[in-house]
Amino acid sequence: MKVKKFGGTSVGSAERIQNVGKLISGCKKDVVVLSAMSGTTNSLLEISSAIKKEDKIQAANLICQLRKKYADTIDALFKSEEYKSQATEAINEIFSELNDLAEKPFSTKLEKEIVAKGELMSTRLMDLHLHEEGINSVLLPALDFMKTDRHGEPVEDFIKEEASKAISKHPDADLYITQGFICRNENGETDNLQRGGSDYTASILGALLGAEEIEIWTDIDGMHNNDPRYVEDTRPVHNLHFEEAAELAYFGAKILHPTCILPAREHNVPVRLLNTMDPEAEGTLIENNLERNSIKAVAAKDNITAIKIKSGRMLLAYGFLKKVFEIFEKYETSIDMITTSEVGVSLTIDNEKNLPQIEEELSKLGAVTIDRDMVIICVVGDLEWTNKGFEAAALDALRNVPVRMISYGGSNYNISFLIRKEDKTKALRLLSYHLF
Repeated sequence: MKVKKFGGTSVGSAERIQNVGKLISGCKKDVVVLSAMSGTTNSLLEISSAIKKEDKIQAANLICQLRKKYADTIDALFKSEEYKSQATEAINEIFSELNDLAEKPFSTKLEKEIVAKGELMSTRLMDLHLHEEGINSVLLPALDFMKTDRHGEPVEDFIKEEASKAISKHPDADLYITQGFICRNENGETDNLQRGGSDYTASILGALLGAEEIEIWTDIDGMHNNDPRYVEDTRPVHNLHFEEAAELAYFGAKILHPTCILPAREHNVPVRLLNTMDPEAEGTLIENNLERNSIKAVAAKDNITAIKIKSGRMLLAYGFLKKVFEIFEKYETSIDMITTSEVGVSLTIDNEKNLPQIEEELSKLGAVTIDRDMVIICVVGDLEWTNKGFEAAALDALRNVPVRMISYGGSNYNISFLIRKEDKTKALRLLSYHLF
C-alpha cells in the first residue's frame, strides 16, 4: 500500500481531476490524500473575512461565485446525468452548510469550519468521478481519524487505530480517498494541521499505516538542484537523504514543507516527489540512504534579518548566550543562523513581529546592529567535516559576493551563507556554475 497526495493544482479543474483519476485508477488499496481545488481555500478565506467584517452581502456574493465554479466543474467532469445529479446534490449540501455558517458571528473556530469545506468538496468530486469510471473507491472522512493534541501535534496512537479501522471496514475497496490538511483538535472541533497541510497528512498516514512509499504529486518534477526562477538549466535531484530534504525545505525549496519529512523519516518510509503534469518523470526519492561525497542542491530563504550584539562584557562572561537566547524564547522568535566571537554574537531571524521588543532587551546586553533584507543561501549535500574541499568550493564560488555570515558544522548536511538581497541571483548562479 502507498499513500499518494495530490495538491490543489493537481485537482484544480475537471480535466486535472480526470488526469489524477487515470493516474490512480490502476492502483490497488492505496490511500489517496487530496487538497482543495486550487483557488478554493483563498475563496473560503475571503468569505470568512467578509463574515468577520459583518458584510453579509459580500459573503453571500462570494459564496455564489464559488458555487458557480463548482457547478461548471461538475458539468465538465461527469458524463452521465446520474453522476452529475449526485455531485450537484453533494456540493449543494456543502454550500448550504456554508450559507448557514455565514449567518453566525465570526470566530477562529468558525473560520476553520469554513476553510475545511474545500477538501470536503474536492474529495467528494473525486470519489464520484472514480465511481463513474467503474472504480470501487471509498471516501474516508479525515475528521474521523485525524486528531491533534493541545499543542497542535498529531495524536499518533489515535490516528493509527482509527485510520486502520476505517480502512478495514472496506476490504473490497480498490482505493481509499481522504482529505488532507483538516483534522479535529483535542476538543473535537474542526481544525487543521497548518504546517505543510495535505503533505503533512500524507506523511503522517504513510508513516503510521506502514506504507511502502509516500508519493507527493505536485506540478514540478521533484526538488531541483537550484531555483529555476533565477537559474537556467536546473535539474531534478533524483535522490536525497531525509536530512538533506529537510534542510532544502527549511531554507527555501517550496515544493515540500520541512515538517512533512519528520513522520516519514522517523518511521523510515520513503517519500517520492512526482509531477502530475509529467507522470513519467523520475522525480525525487527521499529516504535514509546518503549518497557520499556529493553536493546535491542550493536553496535560498528570503526576508532574513541579521542581528549583531556586541559587548566587551561578553569576554569570558558566564551565561551571556543564555541571556540572549532567553530573550528570543520570551518573544517566541526562532533563530536560523548564529555565529559567535569573544566580543559579540550574530544571528538571524525570519520574523520581525517582535523585533522592537527584542532589540530593546538586547540593547541592555550590548550594542545592537540590525541588517534587513538579507538572504540565506544554503548549500546541501554530504558535508561531513572530514570530507575535503566541499566547503572550500562553495566559498570559492562566492569569492566576489559580500558574505555577512557563514554557518558550518551545525549540521553534516549544509553550509549556509548570509548575503544581501540584491546579491541573491548572482550567488545562486555562481554556485550552480561552480558546483554543478
